[in-house]
Amino acid sequence: MKKMNEEERLAEQYLRNLNIGTVFFEPDGNNPPDFSVGNNIGVEVRRLNQNYHNLDGSIKGLEELAIPLQQRFERLLLAMGPSVNGESWFVGMDFRRPIGSLTSLERKLKSGLNTFMNLPLRSKMVIKISANFKIDFIRASKDHGTFFLFGASSDDDSGGWVMGELEKNIRLCILEKERKTAEYRNKYQEWWLILVDHIAYGIDIEERIKLRISLNNGVLRSFNKIILIDPWGRRPAFIL
Repeated sequence: MKKMNEEERLAEQYLRNLNIGTVFFEPDGNNPPDFSVGNNIGVEVRRLNQNYHNLDGSIKGLEELAIPLQQRFERLLLAMGPSVNGESWFVGMDFRRPIGSLTSLERKLKSGLNTFMNLPLRSKMVIKISANFKIDFIRASKDHGTFFLFGASSDDDSGGWVMGELEKNIRLCILEKERKTAEYRNKYQEWWLILVDHIAYGIDIEERIKLRISLNNGVLRSFNKIILIDPWGRRPAFIL
């Protein structure tokens, strides 16, 4: 049995607090559902996050690229060496998908960083690395020991109106989980979907009413309950 992730731990706590039956994690092993409740309810759990549609039709959370990309970028900056004559520079990255392979991008980034380092007179500037990736340089006010250090990251695929992103990604999660559970539906009388909200982190009453109306127009209700949980615990769970 695999270990629970953070979303599954939050879902388990929510289900146990309902006190409507015994809660089992992965009752059928590696097959859906993630939890069973009282032997008649199957529960799937997913992080509700912003997603990107890849060119091959697959869907991935934005953080699946952004986190390893930033980590690799920070390592590269530190590897460029120590400060020169007291100069340290913050380097920020601005990107949108697709960016191609990280290995190819890293080579281009290193070339761009070297170009900047070798300038006889350096100043604040932006360098375009590829069609969907650019970096900017801002001089630090003091010597930080390395010539480059990470400044900030701007993911142009993220953002947008929060409620719009929430609705769009709820629909994506429903469709994904419908496909995943299709062949196991006869094992449980009810199926629930718990979404841990990492987009809005909980919404107020007025927004809940609007979202429920919007989603109930055109969403295939293959789940008896769709439940949104605020991972920070500031707002109570919301049942669609």
